[in-house]
Amino acid sequence: MKKLLATFTVLVALLYQPTFAQQDAQYSQYIFNGIYINPAYAGYKENLNMHAYYRSQWTGIEGSPTSMSLAVDAIANSGNVGLAFQISNDKLGAQSNLAAYGNYAYRIRMNADGSSRLALGLGVGVVQLGINGAMLNPNRPEMEQPTGNQSAILPDARVGVHFSNDKFFAGVSVDNLVSRYIDVDRYAFIPQPQPHIYLTAGTLFNLSPDVRVKPSVLLKDDRGGPTSLDVNAFLILGDRFWFGGSYRTGVKLYNKDYLQKDLTNLNSAVAAVEFFPSERLRIGYAYDFSIGPLQGYSSGSHEVSLGFYFIKPKARMATPRFF
Repeated sequence: MKKLLATFTVLVALLYQPTFAQQDAQYSQYIFNGIYINPAYAGYKENLNMHAYYRSQWTGIEGSPTSMSLAVDAIANSGNVGLAFQISNDKLGAQSNLAAYGNYAYRIRMNADGSSRLALGLGVGVVQLGINGAMLNPNRPEMEQPTGNQSAILPDARVGVHFSNDKFFAGVSVDNLVSRYIDVDRYAFIPQPQPHIYLTAGTLFNLSPDVRVKPSVLLKDDRGGPTSLDVNAFLILGDRFWFGGSYRTGVKLYNKDYLQKDLTNLNSAVAAVEFFPSERLRIGYAYDFSIGPLQGYSSGSHEVSLGFYFIKPKARMATPRFF
């Protein structure tokens, strides 16, 4: 197992090279959307379940991003394998990105009862990148620009590692590992996909039998733009109501000489609520409001989410995976 993990870690390191564009959509309720950022998350909830998201970012700004994601995942082979299928559709102004991935996670037991797992994940799929020239309105009309729709369909892959036990989870993943090497120059205005790396971690504290606290962090970096850090915390009441928030900001982990020197952090705060009307159903809403340079220009970001267990959970347990 040590050799397998070492080989997998080296593969992630070799495939993650410096790049120059940030393209992946972000979700404030990422903690319920693990498949989107890490294929090793497949099977984490140990139940056949579906989760979906819709996000409208920076409302009030023309061409602002909109994102949708839908995923179904489950376990197989007595929980030692996780399987998931995910589709997403992101739009930013004239640009669009439609992606579909099949995900496989090999979930290694770290203790006798399987409550502690190390998962190694692989996602394989396709992405369709497009740009609609009719939506562009350049300041300089003499500049070359597309006059119609351009699109390219590319194969892709992503990898990840995820660890969890009764009180803690952590993961690392990298995406856009194949599409970055496929030449899209013939589509002159379609940006080349670039890898993004995600680091996640979180835990669960019991304050009382009916009150829990779940803090977590998400670090996203693409070596082409500012590194983004989310710090999150939820108060969970009776396993049915979640109230929480996040703070998102840019951080400097290492020197990036190619970035504009006077960039300011696009800081934002998030208020979120999640409700479990039944053991099978989850409904969530998050509102992001800018507290940086976008303040006064945007009406904030709205995000709704829905989760559903196809099989009734046997029992609610005080572990991160059941939330």
